[in-house]
Amino acid sequence: MTHTLDFVLLLLGASVAGVMLFNRLRLPGELAYLAIGALIGRAGFGLIPDEASARALAEFGVVFLMFTIGLEFSLPHLLSMKRLVFGLGAAQVGATTLLSLALGGLLGVPLGAALVLGGALAMSSTALLSKLLIDRLELDAPHGRMVMGVLLFQDLAVVPLLVLIPALSQPPDAQLRLLMLAGLKATVLLATVLYFGQRLLGRWFLIVARRRSSQLFMLNVLLVTLGLAWLTDHFGLSLALGAFVAGMLISETEYRYRVEEDIKPFRDVLLGLFLVTVGTFLDGRVIIDHVLLVLGLLVVMLLAKFAVVLAAARVFGATPGNAVRTGLWLCAGGEFGFVLLSQMSANGLGSAVLIQSAVAAVVLSLLVAPFLVQWSNRLVMRFVASEWMLRSMELTRVAAQSLSTERHVIICGYGRTGQLLARFVEQEGVAYVALDLDPDRVREAASAGETVVYGDAARRETLIAAGVARAAAVVVSYADVGSACRVMDLVRELRPDIPVVVRAIEEAQLEKLTREGAAEVVTDIFETSITLASHTMALTGVPLSRVIRRVRDIRSQRYALLRGYFHGRSDAADDPEATLERLHSVALTDGARCIGRSIADLALPDAGAKVSAVRRRGIRALNPEPELVFESGDVVVLLGTPEALASAETRLLQGG
Repeated sequence: MTHTLDFVLLLLGASVAGVMLFNRLRLPGELAYLAIGALIGRAGFGLIPDEASARALAEFGVVFLMFTIGLEFSLPHLLSMKRLVFGLGAAQVGATTLLSLALGGLLGVPLGAALVLGGALAMSSTALLSKLLIDRLELDAPHGRMVMGVLLFQDLAVVPLLVLIPALSQPPDAQLRLLMLAGLKATVLLATVLYFGQRLLGRWFLIVARRRSSQLFMLNVLLVTLGLAWLTDHFGLSLALGAFVAGMLISETEYRYRVEEDIKPFRDVLLGLFLVTVGTFLDGRVIIDHVLLVLGLLVVMLLAKFAVVLAAARVFGATPGNAVRTGLWLCAGGEFGFVLLSQMSANGLGSAVLIQSAVAAVVLSLLVAPFLVQWSNRLVMRFVASEWMLRSMELTRVAAQSLSTERHVIICGYGRTGQLLARFVEQEGVAYVALDLDPDRVREAASAGETVVYGDAARRETLIAAGVARAAAVVVSYADVGSACRVMDLVRELRPDIPVVVRAIEEAQLEKLTREGAAEVVTDIFETSITLASHTMALTGVPLSRVIRRVRDIRSQRYALLRGYFHGRSDAADDPEATLERLHSVALTDGARCIGRSIADLALPDAGAKVSAVRRRGIRALNPEPELVFESGDVVVLLGTPEALASAETRLLQGG
């Protein structure tokens, strides 16, 4: 392959196939890139003729990764978590690096190589762990906050390590001088850029934004990012340091979130390219020849980081269970480990065998990480005796709130949506029990007298303690499809008759949530659209009564539970709504012809009606399945127009 386009097409095609395969296997996408690199690199099929050019292009992946880390470098956010970031995080990185220095000294590894190797192995995967925390709704849990605090410090610790590596690669007699010179350069450059940059960058971005051109805005972001990277590179520092500074400067402006969205495609693609080149760097023959070293590094890294995090978390006040959870989450390696190891190789710092073995150990640890996270709760419950007591106390608090309630609503999630819902139902005299995983929110709301407790709604014992056996409804107020499905699965197992109302973001999620058993799915986009429409119609002169009727009609078509009403004598015959769909109850006695037949057999929709609910032995099933077979004593709730209801009742009782 002689053309750059050939090389790019090879990478893109292999990346698409690899990421699709790894997603299907539910493995991290980062591992797909590494595997692709190993296959097409020198240890595989040897399809990359010029590795130096590939590495130069891939270095931009590190540049944009450091830029996004700089965007997240918010001083107020860091100060709010300073105890976890600069306490627990610094302890973890520092202790892991010191252990590496001690072990390297025993094994004869040079001081500089042992220092950078310790820093590389101290890193954990920010991308993987933050995604897992969000997916598992554990971001606000005590161990989730500790994990994020340590990850933030690890991201920051990469910056000085990238400055140190070029100096450490020089002869020992020149290292001190070069380290001092690098530190002086970094200090002067950073002070100058931060002092003037904060004053100039906001004004410059305002000038660019006023042109209202997304293309110009994107070009400007690339100019600032690569310009500062070029500046630090020409000062003898790393490209990544300049990109980090650029992100940090932009994070202080009001354009931070727009920049973050615009740069994300570049970051993801180029970071994937960087990981491919790390994979090309892997030499399978060296790893096979030194498999014991690879496995030894893997075991030492996992055990050492687990022990360090466990001890540090206990020192900083974590419970034994949360300390163990945090250690299990953080003991694997991360993508910044590859960055540091690639810099070690580029600067000739450490032997090829050591670096190859370390890269392989980090790759294997990333394979293990999702399983450690998945098993973390089971391991804690199995080996931490005090966790049983804490879990019992948590469930006791939940049960204490729900014991005195009957026909209440269980609200899963007590964010803004959950709180508004709680106030609505409370004003109507309906009791509720809210479950939330944010300890600060729970503490403040509970002290204000609201019925909210700390608990995970996606756990069976929590739902039982919240009184799901006595509840009237369950509401999932947060828009997370995966967690909502777990909640519905548990509710279906514990109380199959209880309706579950679920919140979602998009209409595309409606079918899946309905299929999983949601009685209703309320989508943010749908409700926002009809609210906008109602305000627009009112402001353009449409009579308010017509606006209300139109919105009610749209909602009744969208939400099955809002369709129809039970007609009574007090309803006027000339009411314009008299022809709307109604609800009608039919009690099935022993002589009813439909007994022993299913809903599908009767073909009630042909008569213009449908079965809205079936009440059997005191339990009401909403929107029953077509396969449900009628029994004597059932009360069937029909939905339809008056004529359709009469026809459907005849079919139920007399056949036809």
